[in-house]
Amino acid sequence: MIEKRITELGYTLPEAPKPLAAYIPALKVGDFIYTAGQIPLENGSLKYSGKLGREITEEEGKRAAEICALNCLSVIKSVIGSLDKIDRIVKLTVFVNSADGFISQPQVANGASELIGKIFGEKGKHVRSAVGVNELPLNAPVEIEMIVKLK
Repeated sequence: MIEKRITELGYTLPEAPKPLAAYIPALKVGDFIYTAGQIPLENGSLKYSGKLGREITEEEGKRAAEICALNCLSVIKSVIGSLDKIDRIVKLTVFVNSADGFISQPQVANGASELIGKIFGEKGKHVRSAVGVNELPLNAPVEIEMIVKLK
């Protein structure tokens, strides 16, 4: 019961965010689900805005990454109906809107990785890229893509 675990951890699985442009939020290909990039939207509004190392602290960035991960899970659920169908979290790609000189992208990405580990345990261990970028949509501080394998 993945959703129960999310609640036990003190989080809420949000409704799947609507796409910001001409794309779909998640796509099933064979036994895999690929998500589009998810930003820290809560109830249709950006929870955090700005660059890490300037307007956003590392702790706020980690929280933004948690929200992005939950949004990834919500769009996956919108495709497969139940998160219990996930066999394994395969990969996270974490884009961090970084001010010049900010080099703590991996620590920001840990917000998502650690939450996924708490939710899925061993099946949450994944490969990851944490990439510093100059800008993100809506001036979001973090954007995350997720790949999961289904049972």
